[in-house]
Amino acid sequence: MNSENYLIQPTPYLAVNAVLDRLLADLQAILDDYFVGLYLYGSLASGDFNLETSDIDFLVVTLDVLPAEIVEALAVMHQRLNTSGLPWATKLEGSYVPQSALRRDDPTAPPCPQINEGQFYLAQQANDWIIQRHILREQGVVVAGPPLAPLIDPVGAHDLCGAVLGFLRDWWAPMLEHPTRLQSSEYQAYAVLTMCRALHTLEQGIIVSKPVAAAWAQAKFGEPWATVIAGALAWRPGATFAHFEAVVALIRYTVLK
Repeated sequence: MNSENYLIQPTPYLAVNAVLDRLLADLQAILDDYFVGLYLYGSLASGDFNLETSDIDFLVVTLDVLPAEIVEALAVMHQRLNTSGLPWATKLEGSYVPQSALRRDDPTAPPCPQINEGQFYLAQQANDWIIQRHILREQGVVVAGPPLAPLIDPVGAHDLCGAVLGFLRDWWAPMLEHPTRLQSSEYQAYAVLTMCRALHTLEQGIIVSKPVAAAWAQAKFGEPWATVIAGALAWRPGATFAHFEAVVALIRYTVLK
């Protein structure tokens, strides 16, 4: 494995780096020649990482579609990591994408391994993959492997807005009819910040971090949403965030935008 681009400290957080070191070592052992690179995106790439609420969003680029036995080995590895007791191990969220499916969006691409909320499964990339490809190309952090920008075609404003609209239609619109997830404080806060970023992209045609989009939305919409948005920004695990009606109204407004 060519490790010339391996960054010993890919993030400013020692505990995060420790779990990334463990993940990288396991990946190299399992994937062998299938391994192309390990990358970070999300808040660790944008500089808005929050030690209390953020996840570790990662992408593994593989040389080709992975054989079933390697997928099974990855599932075992992630289960082992989840129960390792390593800080941040349960916060790993990412996917394994063959290099051929990285350059441009391909709805016919085969399902790829993914880990989300502790669950490992095979699935096709959703609408937000277009958004994530853009973020990876423009802001992705290299843990190991070649630079990402040459591997991903630029994603234009039209495609970004289309991806946001698709994500709103497929994930958030049905939640208006079945809002079970929105009963939790955590998901209400998440929904508010996600709607702020969606609205910002639809108006500006660019992707910014949730805190930046939230500040923009506060200035644009004023009260009463400004106070709700401030509460979502300030929310921390264990705290109460009880704005169900306002959150539903914001989702409805955004979906119908």
